[in-house]
Amino acid sequence: MNNTTYLNRYRQSLLAKQRELLTTNGGRLVLAPAGGLPGSDLMEQALAESEATIDAHLSQARSRLRQAIEWALLRITKGDYGVCAACGNSISRARLRAVPWTHLCRDCRQQEDVEF
Repeated sequence: MNNTTYLNRYRQSLLAKQRELLTTNGGRLVLAPAGGLPGSDLMEQALAESEATIDAHLSQARSRLRQAIEWALLRITKGDYGVCAACGNSISRARLRAVPWTHLCRDCRQQEDVEF
């Protein structure tokens, strides 16, 4: 398989994930407001606050993933997709198949995890 074929597969994979995120986000559950409903007991209020916190974290994660996908699609267009942004080495095809929106090779990603 040539490089263009791989890029088309990665692009299709990225676009499919992007569509999935848009579809999932459109059908989000609406949770009770933080603090619960008026007249609810302390347990219901605590549960509502926990659900609101979880929803906020999930929303942030979806937003970061959407942004990473957009950047990956831009890198395909620019011609530097599959090149590690940190070291400049090629990102393995196995890593790109697993995480097509990645911008770091496995070694640089592991180093980034160690630093945090």
